[in-house]
Amino acid sequence: MGSHGPIPKRAAERRRQNKPETPLDTIEVIGPVKIPPVNPNWHAIAKRIYGSLRNSGQSKFYEESDWSAAYLLAESLSRDLKPQFVAYDETTHKPIRAYLPLKGASMAAYLKAFACLGVTEGDRRRMGIEIERSAQKPALTVVSVMDEYRDALGG
Repeated sequence: MGSHGPIPKRAAERRRQNKPETPLDTIEVIGPVKIPPVNPNWHAIAKRIYGSLRNSGQSKFYEESDWSAAYLLAESLSRDLKPQFVAYDETTHKPIRAYLPLKGASMAAYLKAFACLGVTEGDRRRMGIEIERSAQKPALTVVSVMDEYRDALGG
C-alpha cells in the first residue's frame, strides 16, 4: 500500500494487473465488531464525521481498533472545535472561553489520521478499496405500473 504519489486508477481503468509486491496474509476472526456509540456531548461536526463512517462502505473492513481510532479522532476534533480556555477573568474569577480557529497542524494531523481509515476516495484507492454505490430504485414503481395500465385502458 503506497501512501505517496498519484492516486491509483480504478481496477476497471487499468490496462494490466500485476501481482502484488507482497502476498496477503488472511486471518479469520469470529464475532461481530463492537462499534462505540456517538458521544452526545461531541461537537456537531465530530458527530457527523463519526456517524458517517458507520454508513460508509469502507467501514465493512473496520475492526474494533479502527473504530477506537475513529472515536479518539472524533473526541479530539470535538474538543478542538468547542470553545477553549483563553484567559482567566480576575474580577469574576471565571475562565474566559472562546471559539478558536482550527490550527493548520491540527487539521493536517486529522486529515492524515482519517486517511488511514480510508475516508476519502483517493485514500481508498491507495488502499486498493473501491466502492460502487448503486442508485436506489424509486419506491413507487408499483404506482407507475398502475398508471400505465390505466392509460392503456383509457381510464
